[in-house]
Amino acid sequence: MMVGMAGQGDVASVTERVPEDPEEAWGVESVSTVLDQEGDPTVREVPLPNLPESARLARRLAQAVLQQHWDLPTQRTEYTVLLVSELVGNAVRHTGAHTIGIRMLRRSSWIRVEVRDPSRGLPCLLPVGELDTSGRGLFLVDMLSERWGVDLLPRGKTTWFEMRATD
Repeated sequence: MMVGMAGQGDVASVTERVPEDPEEAWGVESVSTVLDQEGDPTVREVPLPNLPESARLARRLAQAVLQQHWDLPTQRTEYTVLLVSELVGNAVRHTGAHTIGIRMLRRSSWIRVEVRDPSRGLPCLLPVGELDTSGRGLFLVDMLSERWGVDLLPRGKTTWFEMRATD
């Protein structure tokens, strides 16, 4: 069941720079082995603990997938990593979940990122002012993705976004 949109994010993770060269910030070894250590979100949902550090881990997983499996244009890669961080950060901050799941799918010229949590509370897309320092997470998802939404599950929900994989 697809539900109309709503959501609230936080600008704290937005202010973190998505590195132009992820190996510079995360180290060659961590980018190349994160899929082996944590799991590959293109194969199965990867569980993440409800900790602020999970947004960073989700960024590393997304970056590894984008670098090792998919050849997305640079700007789409940066947007995807940023939006993954926002969705995971929102789930950590707003759901009270013990674990959150991330899954990444590619279908022909589209990619889809899904973040699952056990809360059935819907995110709420709020108006954002120029000087607001919070509440920008879903605003960014709405502005930078091609489409996004929430699917209600029997126990929780999946918040997702889709991006074109090609220009």
